[in-house]
Amino acid sequence: MGKSSKVIEVEKLSVRFSGDSGDGMQLTGTLFSHTSAAFGNDISTFPDFPADIRAPQGTIGGVSGFQVHFGKGVATPGDKTDVLIAMNPAALKANAKHMKPGGTIITDSDSFDKKGLEKAGYKTENPITEDKLESFNFIEAPITSLTKEAVQDLGLDNKSALRSKNMFALGLVYWLFNRPLEHTTEFIRSKFAAKERVMTANLRVLEAGYNYGNVIEAVTPSYHISPTESKKGFYRNLNGNKAVAWGFLMAAEKSGLELFLGSYPITPATEILQELAERKDMGVKVFQAEDEIAGICTALGASFAGDLGVTTTSGPGLALKTEAIGLAVMAELPLVVVDVQRGGPSTGLPTKTEQADLLQALFGRNGESPVAVIAASTPVNCFDYTYYACKIAVEHMIPVIVLTDGFLANGTQQWRVPNEDDFPDITIPKTKQKPEEFKTYLRSPEKLNRDWVFPGTPGYTHRIGGLEKDSVTGNISHDGPNHQKMVNLRQEKLDKIVDIIPDLEVEGDKDADLLVIGWGGTYGHLYSAVEEMNKENKKVAFAHFNYINPLPNNTADILKEYKNIVVCELNMGQFANYLRMKHPEYKYKQYNKVQGQPFTVKELKDQFIKILEG
Repeated sequence: MGKSSKVIEVEKLSVRFSGDSGDGMQLTGTLFSHTSAAFGNDISTFPDFPADIRAPQGTIGGVSGFQVHFGKGVATPGDKTDVLIAMNPAALKANAKHMKPGGTIITDSDSFDKKGLEKAGYKTENPITEDKLESFNFIEAPITSLTKEAVQDLGLDNKSALRSKNMFALGLVYWLFNRPLEHTTEFIRSKFAAKERVMTANLRVLEAGYNYGNVIEAVTPSYHISPTESKKGFYRNLNGNKAVAWGFLMAAEKSGLELFLGSYPITPATEILQELAERKDMGVKVFQAEDEIAGICTALGASFAGDLGVTTTSGPGLALKTEAIGLAVMAELPLVVVDVQRGGPSTGLPTKTEQADLLQALFGRNGESPVAVIAASTPVNCFDYTYYACKIAVEHMIPVIVLTDGFLANGTQQWRVPNEDDFPDITIPKTKQKPEEFKTYLRSPEKLNRDWVFPGTPGYTHRIGGLEKDSVTGNISHDGPNHQKMVNLRQEKLDKIVDIIPDLEVEGDKDADLLVIGWGGTYGHLYSAVEEMNKENKKVAFAHFNYINPLPNNTADILKEYKNIVVCELNMGQFANYLRMKHPEYKYKQYNKVQGQPFTVKELKDQFIKILEG
């Protein structure tokens, strides 16, 4: 494999694959990220695609993108793009403004005809001049025609032949970054093993793209990014949705319970349902319900019967599940609800990210109905927090809501596969009561949880439901003082969870005047912004919340140490207002964004500098 006459050494770099929804950019980006991870780089990815099933071809509304940030010390998908692959004029129009000055842009020159330029909204036939892109390094490759040429003897129709042109772009990018083709060729051979002509076409076009790089090497520099030294172990790429599914599998294994998922497909959570549906070999039971309400009710019924009952959804579905979550609170059954947040309200922005379901998770039920709320903060730790949600739900006999979001769900990172003993056991609260003395709501003094007795256990007949219970027998009770007692007990039971969750940690400069606070999927961008500012000798500290209800025990101890506190979130200030409610003695500044996109490191730094200078 040849190399460019000029090789640029860099520590990390971002590349964005962009084109029509049918151009295969998501697959292309995924394959490139897998190869980079296998090469030994840290990676962070950001798939970004339209909500329309098939937006008008060639228009900006139909542009689909996949950004990969790879190298050493990568924590975000990158603010700006170093290399852009634009398969049509619309992709260039939509993404050029996000390029780093002097970056490289690869285009399919065959698509930049008059019709393509007009669809993208260009007024002239020279987009480089029109959008003032002269400072960028352009590689104008005839991708469409070279793809056709590579497969012309295979007897494929025009549409089938052009389906492989994304492999040309991928091969060219592999040349640009001195990446091997082997991982992708193995994937192609496996995926199309039963379709020999399609397999041959993709392999030829991939190699043609790489060879095109060798042809232009005299005028185009390539890049070299060294592998990252990692802790020994088995690694693989993992996105947030798969991490959630696998966290459930680990929890079922460690608890000895059968896993039951009752759910309904909804973007961007559906992949969890799909992943667990493929795990019948591990005893997983999956029920695709007719609606969101049926999904959670079957999960709750499975929990009553002695399974690890879980359900998955996004914001609109969480709204429909609220009554059944209240039933789980009253019945005091373990239940885990995963909410993969997206832009709202109503149907909102189905494929875009947001953090606006927090208050719904905390308070979106009738009556005094406390539930535990946990938020994952990276694609791979969706595994960890799903596992711990199951542990809390089972051991404390309480519903737990796990918040992820579209950014975490679809984004990928390198994941070191853990050993089973890396995670604590899950202990089922089995009863020690004698059958003739069994009281349904008798509680343990440590956790205030009731015993979990499965139906059909001889001598332990009991009934639970949505009506208020006697505090000991579990019989229906309309007594006012008893209701007060039960409301208090359910809240105290939740509060007891604080004894087992870790303390809040502070990163960055702990002697700073400014404390940056975040929660959930904003972690990578906030961490990167604070880290860069510390390197620039600006005193900033950072605290990120994963446990929301209850908050960590040392929250107030940390808040009191800082003169300025700014809460950053992808909503209009829900966590900031929650902190004001829980700890009103402190003043909180806010930085909020609701554009369907994650923060950028630059905008965060700009905001923090304003506060420090203000």
